Amino acid sequence: MKRTLTASLAFWGLAGLLVASCQSEAEVAPSEAVPGSVLPANFPAPAYALDQNPPSREAFELGRILFYEPMLSRDGSVSCGSCHQQFVAFANADHRVSHGVAGRLGTRNAPALQNLRWKRDFFWDGGPKNLETLPLAPLTNPLEMDETLENVLHKLNNITEYQQRFFKLYGRQPIDSYQFLRTLAQFTAGLTSANSRYDQYVRHEPGGELTAAELRGRAVLAQKCAACHSTDLFTDDSFHNNGLDRQFATDSGRAHVTAVRADVGLFKVPSLRNVAQTAPYMHDGRFQTLAQVLEHYDHGVVESPTLDPILRRSDGQLGIPLTRQEKSDLVAFFNTLTDQEFLKDKRLSERP
Repeated sequence: MKRTLTASLAFWGLAGLLVASCQSEAEVAPSEAVPGSVLPANFPAPAYALDQNPPSREAFELGRILFYEPMLSRDGSVSCGSCHQQFVAFANADHRVSHGVAGRLGTRNAPALQNLRWKRDFFWDGGPKNLETLPLAPLTNPLEMDETLENVLHKLNNITEYQQRFFKLYGRQPIDSYQFLRTLAQFTAGLTSANSRYDQYVRHEPGGELTAAELRGRAVLAQKCAACHSTDLFTDDSFHNNGLDRQFATDSGRAHVTAVRADVGLFKVPSLRNVAQTAPYMHDGRFQTLAQVLEHYDHGVVESPTLDPILRRSDGQLGIPLTRQEKSDLVAFFNTLTDQEFLKDKRLSERP
């Protein structure tokens, strides 16, 4: 832990010196070095506005340290970063479901953490409603971190460096739940992915050229997928039954939260940003490739009482018909949504 804190301080100190040496004082706004502190021009208004928890370098950096802190779990073996790995857009590479303390397996695929500032609710079932209280769910889940907030605060308050860092931010002791959750939210709110080749294309920036296949894929998406994957966030943040199963005995999805029969089998629409990097797919990680996902929508959709009407064709068939060419073009377009800058941004990594 001490090594992490020291390395972080060294990084920010060096970064500050380099920036200051290249720009005038007027050009160096403190927020510029904080990821996510500038809202992308092609995004809609966020749900968690900047002024709700104004980004600061010190708070963001401490939030980053907390995100990668295994001490937040009961046995010190699992951090937030264990299931949310940066190189796959903070999803969990190769794991169908999350892996918690003592090798316990969760029940769902760990979703990518990106552009959380724009979400009204979280998880595949929309349980958590606030970015700041979101961490309490994995923190206390016995299959994930299996810890209590009280004990986490106790452990943090027993470490001098954490005491000092939090006191510098908030000017009081001991570290409390407000400080802990607000600081962690500084990092998670900053996970903004908005610099893919597609973004450069729509913003008319250098490097934003798309091929003919990619443009055809974009058109197919707009015609056949935009009912759910809308706006430049590529999700409408809603819940749908997309025809995976006939019954939902093991996971009722949105109904797990609402207890409403009409919500059985509905799950959150994931964003398509960085989708080429975030396999496996669906709430239970059943599909390993994008090709399998498209095959499902083309001819794998099954009937159930809450199947979304958009998957019912006028001829009585189910799903979204896609030709071989359309599938190929869609995958080509999906690859334009990969944001290499986000996936490799050292300011977001465990050890900058």
